[in-house]
Amino acid sequence: MPTSQRLRSKDRKEAIALVAAELFCARGFPNVGIEDIAQEVGITGPALYRHFPTKQAILAAAVQELGLRFAECVHSGADLRTSLRALVRFSLDRRTVARLYQWEGRYLDAGQRTALTAPFDGAVRTLRGLLLDLRPELTRQDAALLVTAALSVIASPSTHRASLTRAKAERTILGCVATVIAADLPAPPPRRPARRRPDSFALLPRRERLLAEAIRLFHERGYHQVSISDIGRAAGINASSVYTHFASKAELLAAAYYRATSRLEHTTAAALAAASTPAQALDLLIEAYVTTTFDQADLAAVYLSESGNLAPADLRRLRAAQRRHVDTWIGLIAESRPGEEPSEIRFRTHAALNVVTDLARSAGPSVTEARTAALLRPLLGSPGLRGAAPPIEG
Repeated sequence: MPTSQRLRSKDRKEAIALVAAELFCARGFPNVGIEDIAQEVGITGPALYRHFPTKQAILAAAVQELGLRFAECVHSGADLRTSLRALVRFSLDRRTVARLYQWEGRYLDAGQRTALTAPFDGAVRTLRGLLLDLRPELTRQDAALLVTAALSVIASPSTHRASLTRAKAERTILGCVATVIAADLPAPPPRRPARRRPDSFALLPRRERLLAEAIRLFHERGYHQVSISDIGRAAGINASSVYTHFASKAELLAAAYYRATSRLEHTTAAALAAASTPAQALDLLIEAYVTTTFDQADLAAVYLSESGNLAPADLRRLRAAQRRHVDTWIGLIAESRPGEEPSEIRFRTHAALNVVTDLARSAGPSVTEARTAALLRPLLGSPGLRGAAPPIEG
């Protein structure tokens, strides 16, 4: 095959993988068909099959490309600042696909995931080493925690639709990353308490047990990989009896989202009611939000990953509730960061909330609620906790 033809084939495959990644992130992997990808690329389905044998092969190529580009960014410079700046720019360039690895990668088999994530995992270890060079007082576990939080900040623009000019977005996200990397962590407890296991659901009423098991299974397998029979079996209930409580699997998913929204609303109201100043309200809200998210890590993960499977009416209502919740944070943070534009504070807020969700899911040995809250305070501008200038800025 002539060289130019091979290059065109390679470019076409990369273009297909990128378009598919955008569709997978927007709609969810199970909701996208080969014809959808082909139409978006501007070719026929049979023509697409000449490049990829299956939809899963396209996903694998997209995850591989993302991991390789991530690793290239990390290795593009000799110090932590250069690597992080490159990652921020890459994340903003690929804003529509940055969360592909986090959520849609679960549709790959275990062998594919291990092979395809090797570049990513190696790059993360490199970042940890660069941070330890900069802050040798850190333990390896604490450096890993800070790197995880920094990467969560970097990926956060892919979790929301707020707009900001490219220059301001880059400056805001890089500033948040610098703050996280420079954070002082409280000493971890000698042993982290074990997280509640699903067998405690046995004491719940049937409807609550069904909802709890549905949330757990949606998180572990993805919405489309779970059936009503699976949920009933996990809850110890005959599949036909599930319909006594929920008319469909879609209703179960919507109930999970409304449950998450309701808990956020109650948590926020309680924090605000107990405060006498905006600064105190922000501190209480940080503590309450972190505690709620860690207690309901599966629910928080489902809330972020399965919205594409909601009915349109439910999605509109839930997005409106989410905007109200974020607006509450923005109003409080603005009191601590006078002069910062509301749009920049909105980016900052989403970055902070994404850190909480990711750390709650990571269950790393050095991750605790107190340490997560300690990361959020300087990130959101709590008075007296901003500390020294971040070491990677400049």
